[in-house]
Formats: sequence, C-alpha cells, structure tokens
Amino acid sequence: MKTLHYFLAVAFLMISCQQNNNSKVKKDLPSNSIFQLSSEWQNQDGKTVHLKDLQGKTLVVVMIYTTCKTACPVLVSKMQLIESKISRQDIKDVSMVLVSIDPETDTPEFLKDFAIKNNMDAPQWVFLRSNEAATQEFANVLSMKYKKISPMDFSHSNIISIFNPQGQLIMQDEGLEIDVDKIVNTVHGVLKG
Repeated sequence: MKTLHYFLAVAFLMISCQQNNNSKVKKDLPSNSIFQLSSEWQNQDGKTVHLKDLQGKTLVVVMIYTTCKTACPVLVSKMQLIESKISRQDIKDVSMVLVSIDPETDTPEFLKDFAIKNNMDAPQWVFLRSNEAATQEFANVLSMKYKKISPMDFSHSNIISIFNPQGQLIMQDEGLEIDVDKIVNTVHGVLKG
C-alpha cells in the first residue's frame, strides 16, 4: 500500500510538472509570436497540429492553393529554389511551410499528392490546412489578402515570410519577383543567431 501511495505521488508530481512546463512555454513566447495562435491545423499526413508544434525551427512560409494555375506555381518554384540554397547541414533546423487558402479542396490527401508530385516530401516540407476562420486569422498575421473570385479561383497576395524559432516575423518579400538570395541569406542569419 505504501508503494502504491508513493507511485501515485510521483505520477501526480510528474503530471503537474509537465502541465507547468507546457504553460510556461506559452508564457515564455514573445507576445508577437505566431505560436500564440491556438488554431488547429492538419498537415499533409492528416495529423492534427498547432502552429506551436513548429516552434524551434526557422520557418519560411507561403500561402497558396494547389489548384492555382498562375501565381502559386511561381511561389512554389521560389520555395523550392530557397530550400535548395539552404545548406544541407542547416536544413534540419528549417521548415518550409505552405499554408492552403483553399482548405475545402486542399485535403491532407490532396496536399500529400501535391508534395510527392513536386518532390516536396522531405521532412523540412510542411503543408497545412485548417478551417476558414483559422486560415483568415493566419493570413491577417501575415498581412496577406485573399478572396475567392470563382468556385475554383482566388485572388491573393504573393508573400513569402520568414519567422525565427520563437515565431516572430523577421522578414517578408512580396510579389512574383521574390529575391531568393535575400531570403536565403536572412534564413542563414537567423540560424547563426
């Protein structure tokens, strides 16, 4: 009986410490961190994630939709070029994040298929989708505007953003003439700390 009481006391202490550590992590985040957002997302593997699950890595983020035939293929190409220029020893500390503005079409299965077809299925590639409210909230954080203009088409800003491992926005480049080298140099600068 004494052993059981001891075991329960230790288990309770471990759970309390874990809960304190989890709440401490959020409190220790800067107030302008995207990891403060509590929305739920699904990745290309169908796993439910929160933005804070990306904490600890430098993030290169773009919002797209996979059925886009105009600007998004250019943005995806820029992301691939950025990824290819990040040193292979540093890539483990970087997440290349593509967030869908069309969650209705971009199911996890669709995102996974898109990732494989575009050779973007290595661990550093993260595809995310959520509901309309979470997607709009995230777009607002990025000052990214988008609007559905037909059943299959969106008008949207073309922005690639960099976040440090604490989730703070470091830099953005907008337009279809994204300066890839500037982004890569910024990523390397963040990684060097």
